Amino acid sequence: MLTKEKKSTIIDDYKINDSDTGSPEIQIAILTTRINELTEHLKIHKKDHSSRRGLLKMVGTRSALLKYVRNRDMARYREIIQRLGLRK
Repeated sequence: MLTKEKKSTIIDDYKINDSDTGSPEIQIAILTTRINELTEHLKIHKKDHSSRRGLLKMVGTRSALLKYVRNRDMARYREIIQRLGLRK
């Protein structure tokens, strides 16, 4: 579960300007955090298929956002991949 404090720290880390709350970088970082937490949950609860479906939807959404950033600005894409430690 992503708490308000954790979400606000992610937003502070990845925001582009002071009023930024929904840029693709922030959305990707939040999704990555949620994906990592849900992956740990599924390691314990192997038969939780509803959560697995939610995980796959989040991975697809993150992939689409990464593709959007890659098509717009390759430097931003490389930076976000490096900061989050994602494979591409």
